[in-house]
Amino acid sequence: MTENNSDLQAVEKLNQAYTKITGEIAKVIVGQNKVIEQLLIALLSSGHCLLVGVPGLAKTLLISTLANVLDLKFNRIQFTPDLMPSDITGTEIIEEDRSVGTRSFRFVKGPVFANVILADEINRTPPKTQAALLQAMQEHEVTAAGQTYKLDEPFFVLATQNPIEQEGTYPLPEAQLDRFMFNIYVDYPSDTEEQTIVRTTTVMPDYSLDKILGSKEITALQQLIRRVPVSDHLIGYAVDIVRATRPDHDGALDFIKNWVSWGAGPRASQYLILAAKTRAILDGRPTPGPDDVRFATLPVLRHRIVTSFNAEADGVDTTTIVGKLLESVKEKGKS
Repeated sequence: MTENNSDLQAVEKLNQAYTKITGEIAKVIVGQNKVIEQLLIALLSSGHCLLVGVPGLAKTLLISTLANVLDLKFNRIQFTPDLMPSDITGTEIIEEDRSVGTRSFRFVKGPVFANVILADEINRTPPKTQAALLQAMQEHEVTAAGQTYKLDEPFFVLATQNPIEQEGTYPLPEAQLDRFMFNIYVDYPSDTEEQTIVRTTTVMPDYSLDKILGSKEITALQQLIRRVPVSDHLIGYAVDIVRATRPDHDGALDFIKNWVSWGAGPRASQYLILAAKTRAILDGRPTPGPDDVRFATLPVLRHRIVTSFNAEADGVDTTTIVGKLLESVKEKGKS
């Protein structure tokens, strides 16, 4: 990866920390190992996540537990139709200094000033309020009354959407969905897992969580990920996958032309490589390979492909399209 021994030691330390983190989370959360891995990959890649799942699958508990284990400040914002942008970013209040009889404005920070933000049911609030959070996600800062306030690092947003209740919702536009690195599906637990969940959650809890990493260590690890080298061959493979999602691209696959209206942009290629780097490091490997890119393809592309009417008529969703894409797009030099 690099001749810098401290980087190699950091990789080894992160691999050990990853095992401890998953062990601590397992005290509270049963199963969902793939979801936990994707959340950590997004956090260390400086990305954000959109979690989609029906109510009652412990999404909020998982995120608050992750923040607790990583010793990060956690805030939950419940998105409702009457939520205002200032309810997220903060507001100015008039403060009176009685000793001199003067008044001045003071900015009171909103819940966005934390390391881990859970935007619960983000599609329940109007676009104006959604945009306030999305600006903070992109710029890692908030502007109020001409003043700019930097957010604490690391800054990690996890938004949830309920896929079965669409009445009274404001779905995120595609351009805003693109701000999320991963779209993670939280699925139902298996039969055995569900029995364990019921058994362990209907008695008095008996566990304590250890803090594994802190904010400074996570920020340093985010910088480490950027220093991980990647071969041009792997970058070419990631770009080929993303370019193959575009129906107007030269040599576009027939099923893409038929089922896709709009494909993914360059941000998808960037996130594929960042995710591949992070997954390799979490696994204790110095550089990523094609399997790491393939692992990240579904959560990166699932919300970036806009399906056509033909796909809807054929009952085809983006998950199916990404699956066919991975079968069709080969690494250069491999048949």
